[in-house]
Amino acid sequence: MSGGNRRTARSRAKVPSDDSHDDAAAVGRRTAKGNKKGKTHDHGPLRLMEVRVRTLLGLCFGFLALLLVSFLFYTNQRRSEDAMLQNLARVVAPLPALKMLDLPQFQGEHRENLYWGTYRPHLYLGIRARTPRSLVAGLMWIGVKNGQYFLRHVCQDSDELRTYGWVEHNGLDYGRQVLDDQALSLTTSFLKTKEVGSGYGGDWAIRLEAQNSNSIPDEAKWSSVNLFFYIGDEEGSSLTLGREKHEYHEGVLLASGMREDVGGWEIHLKSKDDLEFYYAGFRTLHMHNLTQLVQATLAFHARSSGLLTLPDVLEVSPNILVFQFSMRLPSVLDLAFVSGTNSPRSRTEERINSLTGTVLTRQLLEKQKQFEDKYNRCFNTKIKVDSEATFVGKAAIANLLGGIGYFYGQSKISLPKGTRLEGGGNFISYWPAALYTAVPSRSYFPRGFLWDEGFHQLLIWRWDLSICLDIIGHWLDLINVDGWIPREQILGAEALSKVPEEFVPQHPSNGNPPTLFFILQDLLNNMKFGKFSMEEADKISSFFERAYDRLGAWFNWFNNTQSGKTASTFYWHGRDNVTTRELNPKTLSSGLDDYPRASHPNEDERHLDLRCWMLLAADCMNSIADIVGVKNHLAKDYRLMTEQLSNFDALNQMHLDEASGAYFDFGNHTEKVSLRWHDVNDGNTVKKELVRETLQRPKLRLVPHIGYISLFPFMMNIIPPESWVLGKQLEMIYNRSTLWTDYGILSLSRTSSLYMKRNTEHDPPYWRGPIWINLNYMILSALHHYSKVDGPYKDKALIIYEELRSNLIRNIVHNYYGTGYLWEQYDQVNKGKGKGTRPFTGWTSLITLIMAEEFPNLKLRKA
Repeated sequence: MSGGNRRTARSRAKVPSDDSHDDAAAVGRRTAKGNKKGKTHDHGPLRLMEVRVRTLLGLCFGFLALLLVSFLFYTNQRRSEDAMLQNLARVVAPLPALKMLDLPQFQGEHRENLYWGTYRPHLYLGIRARTPRSLVAGLMWIGVKNGQYFLRHVCQDSDELRTYGWVEHNGLDYGRQVLDDQALSLTTSFLKTKEVGSGYGGDWAIRLEAQNSNSIPDEAKWSSVNLFFYIGDEEGSSLTLGREKHEYHEGVLLASGMREDVGGWEIHLKSKDDLEFYYAGFRTLHMHNLTQLVQATLAFHARSSGLLTLPDVLEVSPNILVFQFSMRLPSVLDLAFVSGTNSPRSRTEERINSLTGTVLTRQLLEKQKQFEDKYNRCFNTKIKVDSEATFVGKAAIANLLGGIGYFYGQSKISLPKGTRLEGGGNFISYWPAALYTAVPSRSYFPRGFLWDEGFHQLLIWRWDLSICLDIIGHWLDLINVDGWIPREQILGAEALSKVPEEFVPQHPSNGNPPTLFFILQDLLNNMKFGKFSMEEADKISSFFERAYDRLGAWFNWFNNTQSGKTASTFYWHGRDNVTTRELNPKTLSSGLDDYPRASHPNEDERHLDLRCWMLLAADCMNSIADIVGVKNHLAKDYRLMTEQLSNFDALNQMHLDEASGAYFDFGNHTEKVSLRWHDVNDGNTVKKELVRETLQRPKLRLVPHIGYISLFPFMMNIIPPESWVLGKQLEMIYNRSTLWTDYGILSLSRTSSLYMKRNTEHDPPYWRGPIWINLNYMILSALHHYSKVDGPYKDKALIIYEELRSNLIRNIVHNYYGTGYLWEQYDQVNKGKGKGTRPFTGWTSLITLIMAEEFPNLKLRKA
């Protein structure tokens, strides 16, 4: 008999002692007693009545109990739902504090000067204004791949351009970009001016220079090219076609219109070369799918006419006009946008002439010279690296500045697991907001990333402090009432079009490294050392005075939501503790996605990197409090926390392995974990999947994986220069069996059990070996620091610093000339070859600071 049947038999044996039988026996006893007293037989129905009354009372009490339970359940459910709704309402409520962007320094001339720009970084060339619904412009062209025609518009790897990117860009009013697409070499130049009679934001011009690439043989060269330029109004205002003529001789008004922000406007074409142009007009508010719209129009017209041209047809009240220029190679054409044309002082013709032809040529050469001069003033790499490296350094900062974008929309916020709204949705919307930000990659990541931005601004503030503060101000204005900032900003239809739907919603429980404190602390310390003019120092001071409350709310969000079980410990919340698919559950919120952490996530974890970020943040808040003159209890708390987290003995007790001198995370961990193939039922079929197996019970311990996490106390300059631990750290960095290569420092040691291991069947190693420039920059910065301060390891730090710097520069420059790109990461297995995303001109642009030997000034307070 099975265990289940035995339990059934035991239950049946107890039936005679059931409560109902006890009641029947009691009734019998009472009846017998009544008969002894000579009661009549009429008592039979009365006894039945007594039983019914008791039964009815029992039913009533049961019903009332059921009502009470239902009421309590409903009340608790309503309370739970109300609490959830209140929490959701808080998530999408902005912090009630003065806005950063309302500061006077971001108004007036500053705001107008930044109005127009190349703020659509996901396109090979895209222009818009810093306003939610803008007039937008862009470039397309017909390319050839494997004998087929393709329309180039949105930056994507599948286009297989030999290279593209800005070789000069000042972030304000000038840029020059080179695109090499098979046989075609295309140079785009952007210039912005403000003249008497211009509308708000001024005028701008684009020069397009098309010729055959020098790298192809004569027989492969093209005789002609088809370029497409479009202009569209996101507000939906109707545009007017300038001329319905195919042949071009001198110049032509292409389009005109009217807007509230810039007044009347016109776009003119001028060129000395013969060309033909065609056009099409569309009525749509969806700018993110223009590629498909134009491509479908070309295909339809080709089927009916046999010509690969636009059909010269306008839809009713078009708000997008697309122009096709068919011209022989080489050719040059200028496009001039003039605003305020309805003004009596417009002087339109004069301004068109200043934005085209020889006058434009002269202005572009002047701007090119100014870029060169400013680069030398800001970074002065000429005396530190050769001319080839200098060219790459210029391209790096130019690509970062040229990749600054303006986005407007609402972030999607994920609901708690298992929660759905009445309409069936699983997300709610943040408030409508703008973001002006640099982007990591124009092809893969053309949107804002919180932890990337702190690294971006290390370069940008050295180039243009006002742009830097404007960008940080936009980010800080995204803080909600609880102090949380969505770590990835996917705002507007164009940004959403580049992201798979399942990755769009942001999780309000998840953080991201607060690297903005990195740049803010750098600004503070450089201000203390007199590196800024009085005007710049005033701007920084007023910025910090306004930002203090917002930064405090952000800091408190980390302190309240990412804290550990014991004092002065922290861990990244949001790891999956029930997964059976991941070899080591990812920690996406840390920024180091698949870097090995404790194998079995729980609340006992202590994450070393987050502790170090919190020390940086506390010290920065402490410094800001000094600058703005705040002396309240919060300021004292920041000071106290700085002292606690900088306590070297406490750090060592929690995270140091004294035998190796290495720092580690702490958590519930075992090394005996593997992925093995299993047969898994999927409906009516059986398929093989990699499933995680744990072969040894995990226990609380240091997590023995040497890599970037192990170096965080070193990178943050927390280790005293005289400590033996510093000597061990330097040995670990310089050891070829662990982290050292000729191309940079590995993200994970070769000795790690997870070195270059896949995390799932579909997830190749990401932070498990490849070389990343942002963390190499931090390592190099620490080496530079320790080579300058007195201590027994000063000379050794200098030797390692010089060799690592040389390796990084040589490898990145070699890759740039060999491939035409800066890369997301570099492959230590394949001789330092660039891998991952390209172009990755976000934190890989830090190579410019490495060449210039410019490092953040992190003078952390010591306990």
